Amino acid sequence: MILPIRAYGDPILKKVAADIEPGHPGLKQLIADMYETMYAASGVGLAAPQVGESIRLFVVDCSPFAEDEDGNPTEDAHLKDFKKVFINPYIVEEEGEEWAFEEGCLSIPGIREDVERQPKIVMQYMDEDFKEHEETFEGYAARVLQHEHDHLDGILFTELLPPLRKRMLKGKLRDISHGKTDAKYKMRFAPVK
Repeated sequence: MILPIRAYGDPILKKVAADIEPGHPGLKQLIADMYETMYAASGVGLAAPQVGESIRLFVVDCSPFAEDEDGNPTEDAHLKDFKKVFINPYIVEEEGEEWAFEEGCLSIPGIREDVERQPKIVMQYMDEDFKEHEETFEGYAARVLQHEHDHLDGILFTELLPPLRKRMLKGKLRDISHGKTDAKYKMRFAPVK
């Protein structure tokens, strides 16, 4: 089932999400719904808070980074099979010189900005069977995981921008929070106070 994606301004996007235990009610269905929602919105990652669940869970499918615009394999061709579920993920190490890359977010449609992130991370997480993992990720995979991990800590990519860029986006962000967007997917907007 395609779920509505919470828009910028929804308080759930600012909360720190809670860890979950095996047997979490409806988890398998939620994961399936999150993948379906992410694909319907042409995303590469989706965190549970973005669909209204304040739990430490996100899904990713980095296959769009495996090919260039003409469908040719890129140096990140290994991302073709990078489809994973992350439960209770925590970044335990980040390293390398920060690099800028244009990011967007399904909760902030129509805004894309260069964000500086470190190129290499070590993450501890559990898969959908609650099997524990500790893995190193680099490049685009690391970036996508950092972006989704931020959602679980109540951080949006716009908060990582320089102060001037943040001020310049204020009006657009306010419009999104008021439901003024041309997103081509189902969204849910917080009531305006």
